[in-house]
Amino acid sequence: MKILIIDDDSRIRNLFRLWLEREGYEVFEAENGLEGMRILRSSEIDLLICDLIMPVQEGIETITQVKHEFPDIGIIAISGGGKIGPDSYLSVAEHLGAWRIFTKPIDMRLMIETIQEWREVK
Repeated sequence: MKILIIDDDSRIRNLFRLWLEREGYEVFEAENGLEGMRILRSSEIDLLICDLIMPVQEGIETITQVKHEFPDIGIIAISGGGKIGPDSYLSVAEHLGAWRIFTKPIDMRLMIETIQEWREVK
């Protein structure tokens, strides 16, 4: 299974890469939604893990584009907040079609279980 991580924080991307590759997943990375959309258009991605607060192209816009162009890709939205806190952003992401939502910091064991659940559903 191929997973794309979109997050402007390289430490988070690296953490996800380490955990997910250890679980046998092929991992792609992007630092913003614009770069992530380029990867989605050129690779067969199964699952997207997308931060919501990012420069260049933020997560809500990215999720909207992904649901329009790639409706079969699973989306996990993640957020650490912003000016109004993570819950409001995550609620919007869920309404737009995110399959699951997580608040940072993320319990990686729970994230791995969620990804395995997506794999079984798909």
